[in-house]
Amino acid sequence: MTPTTTGTYRVRSRSTDGDLRCVDLDDGEALDVAPAADLRPGYRFDGTLAWDDGTARVTECEVTDRTLFAYADGVANLFEAALDAWEEARRENSGVNARPTFDQGGDPNGAVYTFAEQTGERDVYAELRDGTAPLEPLLDRFRDGESGFDAPNEVFVLRPATHGFVLVYLVAEKGGVLADTVRDTYGCPRPDEP
Repeated sequence: MTPTTTGTYRVRSRSTDGDLRCVDLDDGEALDVAPAADLRPGYRFDGTLAWDDGTARVTECEVTDRTLFAYADGVANLFEAALDAWEEARRENSGVNARPTFDQGGDPNGAVYTFAEQTGERDVYAELRDGTAPLEPLLDRFRDGESGFDAPNEVFVLRPATHGFVLVYLVAEKGGVLADTVRDTYGCPRPDEP
């Protein structure tokens, strides 16, 4: 009999060989899953995983959130809100800082989080990409806060080339002008979606 498990998962990233790094949202454990045609990094799904040959495979899947995650390492040309959040964190000697972003009309359109790099101790960027550091609480706060942004969103995890922090940018409107600008600026092409 093939071992199976059922749960709720968030796809965090895709490896170079195509496997999906998923996080079990019930216990926070990260696991690698064979490629699945209907899943992209950022998607949340209820599903069943089976291990018939030692590799987890999705046998049943219902996508419940089509948020997209994108990652870029060594980026330049950071935007003002990100640099301001980082400078404020440094002044306050804090490892984490957050601030909302606004469109030209003054309406909220996203949130920036900066996380201090911990050279030699932890690779924050890798932990966020690989699912060992949580992103779900940031999304929950983003969606449940004053602005109450609805899913789906876009989430960008960026490591600047010349600054000692990792940036997580949550963008309210999936496929909107802001998300497209971030993708163009930091070389994060939009994936094809089912």
